Amino acid sequence: MEYLLLLHASENGWSQLTPEQQQQGVAAYTAYTEALKQAGIYKGSNRLASVSDATTVRLANGKTQVLDGPYADLKEQLAGYYLIDVADLDSAISWASRCPGASHGTIEVRPIYQYSRS
Repeated sequence: MEYLLLLHASENGWSQLTPEQQQQGVAAYTAYTEALKQAGIYKGSNRLASVSDATTVRLANGKTQVLDGPYADLKEQLAGYYLIDVADLDSAISWASRCPGASHGTIEVRPIYQYSRS
């Protein structure tokens, strides 16, 4: 079953790290990604651009409303994701707990909806 691991973190946290800490962070994510690939469960991942680059779109009374930035002002922002394919929720949680982002933010584990094709 496919799960999306949504990585939430404070955007300004990265800029507060020393260059050495940033290198360690990159190395930790690289190792985590490689572990997912070696386990055969990696489907994709990416880091997202800054929340200041986000655009929020809504339809209100039949008219499109476009707002610069995110809809909500939150302490943590959606920073990136991993898409994995594992046997069950327990496996997804286990992998989420190993993600480097779990130590400085939160990882939301969401199953990918399975459409019935009948």
